[in-house]
Amino acid sequence: MYSTPHIVSDVMSHTVAAVGRRAAFKEIVQLMQDWKVSALPVLEGEGRVVGVVSEADLLPKEEFRDSDPDRATQLRRLDDLAKAVGLTAEDLMTSPALTVHADATLAQAARTMAHAKVKRLPVVDAVGMLQGIVSRADLLKVFLRTDEEIAEEVRREVVACLFPAPGSAVRVDVRNGVVKLIGHARDTSLVPVAARLVRAVEGVVDVEFELTRSESPTESTAGPANAGENLSTA
Repeated sequence: MYSTPHIVSDVMSHTVAAVGRRAAFKEIVQLMQDWKVSALPVLEGEGRVVGVVSEADLLPKEEFRDSDPDRATQLRRLDDLAKAVGLTAEDLMTSPALTVHADATLAQAARTMAHAKVKRLPVVDAVGMLQGIVSRADLLKVFLRTDEEIAEEVRREVVACLFPAPGSAVRVDVRNGVVKLIGHARDTSLVPVAARLVRAVEGVVDVEFELTRSESPTESTAGPANAGENLSTA
């Protein structure tokens, strides 16, 4: 019934800067600078991801360069102190790596990034081989869809199913990703359902309703459907 959501393979970058376990500290810094990235997958063998080294993993070397931390700090930040003396990617990396599969939905990838507070994820296959990289910016590409593309999908996938003619006459208006459903509907109790479905359409920023219930021989026209407060609990 509904369109297949975009998946990671639709937006990921296939060309990836990566390092091996033995990559030296300065080599890692230079590669990050050259590629303008904040983290690099660490690979072994023919391309299996075994870790990720990030700017945060490198900073302890500078932080503790001219300081002698007290015992409380030493106990609290054992991992950072170990990285401060690290020389290679193997010493510095976070392992196991947090990764995502190419067939994961963009929503799944976004939740993983948000939970782990990371900016990018290596994309791997079933055996952990590197396939690409997906970043926060990649996940936001769905919001580049045109208003007309979004409107057409909402008409086809939501309005035609929940508010079909002739009992309903619902117009879809989209501006800057905000969808507004306007007109008359036979069953305005479906507004919360419609809200959930419209928000699931990729590229939608928000949804609003200006719907009244269609008149019938036995019913009078109802007031506008209250979409505002009720939508948050839909």
